Amino acid sequence: MAPETHAELQGIEMDGRQIDRFLRSQGFGVLSLTDGTEAYGVPVSFGYDGGSRLFFVFLRVGERSKKERFAERTEKAGFTTYEVVSKHDWRSVVASGRLRRVADDEWDDIVEAIGDNAWYPSLFSEAEPMQDIQAWEFQFEEISGQASDR
Repeated sequence: MAPETHAELQGIEMDGRQIDRFLRSQGFGVLSLTDGTEAYGVPVSFGYDGGSRLFFVFLRVGERSKKERFAERTEKAGFTTYEVVSKHDWRSVVASGRLRRVADDEWDDIVEAIGDNAWYPSLFSEAEPMQDIQAWEFQFEEISGQASDR
């Protein structure tokens, strides 16, 4: 029995300007990490520098988070952000690249990017005191976007 085939997703490729506008309008997505064996996708808020970098802030409540462990071991990460209004009105951007922990003396360089469009759920204000706050930089190596043909 032949495998079932599905109709290919029909969308329009976004150009660099459209991708830039979309990243500026979004504040959250999914960061995909791996420890070399196991994959780990985690929802994150992000800041965008308007060029080729995203910034993430990891809030650590305990000794060491799974997100931090995976980020340290990931050679090439993936990132996806999307918006779905309806089955006929959607957009998404997918990127891959390198992660780097931002040194404490570099925080001033990313505060503005994070403040411009990062989104944080209310649970962070209710969580137990944070043990550590880490910033991570994601440098695009590949990026593409698709949108419905609305």
